[in-house]
Amino acid sequence: MVDLPNIKPFLKRFDELELKIANPDLFKDATGASIISREHSRIKNIIELHQKIGTAMTDIQQSTELLSDPEFAETAREEIDLLNKNIEALHNDLLLAMLPADPDIGRNTIIEIRAGAGGGEASLFAADLYRMYCKLAENKGWRNECLSQSASETGGFKEIIFLIKGDDVWSKLKFESGVHRVQRVPVTEANGRIHTSTATVAVLPEARDVEIKIDPSELEINVCRASGPGGQGVNTTDSAVQILHKPTGMTVYCADERSQLKNKNKAMTVLKSRLLQIKQKEEKDKYAQDRKNQVGTGDRSERIRTYNFPQSRITDHRINFSSHSLHETLYGDLGDLINALTKEDQNRKLEEMLRVNEQ
Repeated sequence: MVDLPNIKPFLKRFDELELKIANPDLFKDATGASIISREHSRIKNIIELHQKIGTAMTDIQQSTELLSDPEFAETAREEIDLLNKNIEALHNDLLLAMLPADPDIGRNTIIEIRAGAGGGEASLFAADLYRMYCKLAENKGWRNECLSQSASETGGFKEIIFLIKGDDVWSKLKFESGVHRVQRVPVTEANGRIHTSTATVAVLPEARDVEIKIDPSELEINVCRASGPGGQGVNTTDSAVQILHKPTGMTVYCADERSQLKNKNKAMTVLKSRLLQIKQKEEKDKYAQDRKNQVGTGDRSERIRTYNFPQSRITDHRINFSSHSLHETLYGDLGDLINALTKEDQNRKLEEMLRVNEQ
């Protein structure tokens, strides 16, 4: 028989949320209402799982009383076995549900991909990763919007920044930050030698205006004529925008749109999300004494994955996950990989939560 965890704090919080949801004024703020509704649904699920376990435990007690009756003993034993299996599954679901909710769940997500070591081949690999995430977005029904790009002479990307919109984008893609490595024979390699190239991926939750307030005096905004490939309107008007955030020295450049205002808005979206990431990292570093309960640090300098073309193998080094479905993965089928990363992250957090509760 399992020990039921204490859910009194969840019951108290559920009552508080019920009062908030009953207040019509809550829904004047769509973002705030969405956050409250999501938390309400999560805690309601915790309470219902707890109640189901309690009901099953009561049923076991009733079935146990029948074991002494020869006529019903066999049926009672079968019922008890079935109930115990059900309780075990429900208990695991309950513990997972009780894990602290990711504060960024439900956010749109900005992905920045930059070519790393490997010259032109690295920029081609950056383009492959971009297409992989775009295809995943298409398969999931998410919306994709390019914010900024810098093309290479080889037809790839030196850098590309894009926004993916959808309720579960962050939860699916938050483990993609880090160094992605490719091993393959470049198209320009005459001798058939395998080269190793890299690209860095940074995944940022889109910042909300209420979270990041920027003083206009802290910004230096310059406009200029866009360069590189593009339509006539792009290249002959001062539509490109570069924003310098003076306190951090962070620079964002955007020239994808013909409209200077649209480019400025896109650049501000990227800047706010980068500043939010810095703010969140500072908070995590302040309170996290160890980071063993994380699948990865999210640092773009951490090598996380290798794409080996000669062996058609993809390997995630953080969880020792390997698959020979390389081409399917690059075509947007990341389901098995995402599930493995999510499960490993949950298991580590569960171990940490249980360890803390035992202290």
